[in-house]
Amino acid sequence: MHHVLCGLATNPALSSELVDRLIAVADDDLSWALAAREDLSSAQAVALARRDESTAVMLAHAGRLTAADVDPAVRPGAALALMGKGAGSPGWARLLAVAPDVRHREELAACPGLPADVVDRLAADPEVRVVAEIALWAPPETAARLAGHPHAGVRAAVAANARTPPDVLAMLVTGEGIPPARWCEVCERETTPFVHDAHCPRPRCELRPGAACDGTHQSTVNGMYEGALGNPATPARVLDGFARHPSMLLRMALAARPDVTPAVCRRLSTDPSPGVRAALAENAAIDEALMRVLAEDPDRQVRRGLAFNPRVPLDVLGSLADGPGVGATLLPRIAAASPAEVEELARSPRPAVRMLLARRRDLPAGVRDLLAADPDARVLKSVAGHPGLSEGVLRAMVDRHGVRVVAGVAANPDASPALLEELARHDPPVQRVFREVAAHGAATAAVLLACLADGRGRLAAAGHPALPPQVLTGLLDDADRQVAQAAAANPSLLPEVMTRLVP
Repeated sequence: MHHVLCGLATNPALSSELVDRLIAVADDDLSWALAAREDLSSAQAVALARRDESTAVMLAHAGRLTAADVDPAVRPGAALALMGKGAGSPGWARLLAVAPDVRHREELAACPGLPADVVDRLAADPEVRVVAEIALWAPPETAARLAGHPHAGVRAAVAANARTPPDVLAMLVTGEGIPPARWCEVCERETTPFVHDAHCPRPRCELRPGAACDGTHQSTVNGMYEGALGNPATPARVLDGFARHPSMLLRMALAARPDVTPAVCRRLSTDPSPGVRAALAENAAIDEALMRVLAEDPDRQVRRGLAFNPRVPLDVLGSLADGPGVGATLLPRIAAASPAEVEELARSPRPAVRMLLARRRDLPAGVRDLLAADPDARVLKSVAGHPGLSEGVLRAMVDRHGVRVVAGVAANPDASPALLEELARHDPPVQRVFREVAAHGAATAAVLLACLADGRGRLAAAGHPALPPQVLTGLLDDADRQVAQAAAANPSLLPEVMTRLVP
């Protein structure tokens, strides 16, 4: 019955007295479930935090504990969670900076607002992983100092730090004015040359798949370059050479930068890797002429990337609308379309374009209703969930296109209880309808009982507050543990049943 207790622990109707009783017997799983409750009192949160470290950390992250509730010597993880939120005690940083557990010092290094002396101490830590973590977040002066660290991994962290001065980032990229790194995570462990097997059989091996060093620390240096390419503070002038770099990942990172130059854009548009061209196609920095070139790219990944470009011209987007995966979400350019463009899109001769527009949920009523009367089922499937559609319009969609739109109609927030019942009885049945109906706020007890016959619908129905209490009680013994747990979390569960369940 442990899964039932975990469900009960999240039940919003559970009384405070029963919450106290669960806290008294909670194991790790039950503690986590209880910690997620929004109605926990301060005393209950403190009682839970005393049970184990992971729960205390979760409560601290959720803002349920204060500095007065936590002893950093007993619950260092919770103290670090509070410090990460800027809610810790001022003296904690110096205490944790000398913590014997390297993981605690590493986590401290990522906390904001550390005193300067603590930053200096962490920057001189004997563990490279701690130094690398502080290098990732350090203020400009410390980042500049760590750029010359002999470990390539620390330099990689400096390169990704947005507070690193631009001239220091330029030095890391060009290597000018800075001595070469002396070791990396590979050569400090292995005899070089060495390439780490992606399927390494050694237990507890910490090297990343493909990590390599031949004396030049190449995989770690490439990681440094990748950090610099993703860092907006890195001067664009030192990055153009990466357009010819043998690493596809580095060329992709360059292609995604908002300050990539037109000349580099043109070169990357003919890159042999579709991934690089796709990253470029999605970049709002490219000009319209290049967008039109990329719209003709033979690779569908590239065309899909262009469809997600927030500045793609609407006529170009129209030619891309039928591409795979394009219509599965609301595209940025469609979301940003002006009122005049929305009217234009709604009357496009291309059904795929109208389908893209139909995914917006802020359409004017006139445009929404126009799309709801569209003759193409794909358009109706996209618009069916739009709020504000009348029951008559929703029924007309089902009458015209049946199984192609019933699930979308069932997900409409304005679907009536009567319509939901009809959709659940639709012939032929559509499995997704049961899931949508069972999760709908207007679902009645009668339709929920019908949904219990479907596997996924059963799980959604078990958590619906309109399910009759006697049915809920029966579901507590369901063979599917997830269904039983959902029933235990249902606020319609009878209070006497809850009391009987709690030890």
